[in-house]
Amino acid sequence: MSDRTANGMKTRREVLGDAHVDRAEAAKSDFDAPFQDLITDAAWGTVWASDEITRRERSMLTLALLAAMGNFEEIPMHIRATARTGASKEDVRQVFQHVAIYCGVPRANHALKLAKETYAEMEKGEER
Repeated sequence: MSDRTANGMKTRREVLGDAHVDRAEAAKSDFDAPFQDLITDAAWGTVWASDEITRRERSMLTLALLAAMGNFEEIPMHIRATARTGASKEDVRQVFQHVAIYCGVPRANHALKLAKETYAEMEKGEER
């Protein structure tokens, strides 16, 4: 395992939590292992591991980009990660308001709905 891969896995666990990463690793197959390695190196070992901006800022940017591009399936995972990145509920509200103005109200509305549902699950102690 390269240093970047090891750092990527460490960062991934710090941001997403051990339970999430353990489930993802257990579900990994020969088919998707190269893709998982790619995102561990590139997303987690390079982008998320950088200290040029804070994890709070990176978390906010990620949520904005996911909502703006309509990649809603990853929003709950990144809402859960805010518990570890330091992005507050107010930060997330502001992010999705920004998305509404610059990328469209329907996308921001759906992202807010997902965030609201995920925060409610988190408050009940439900983990996915």
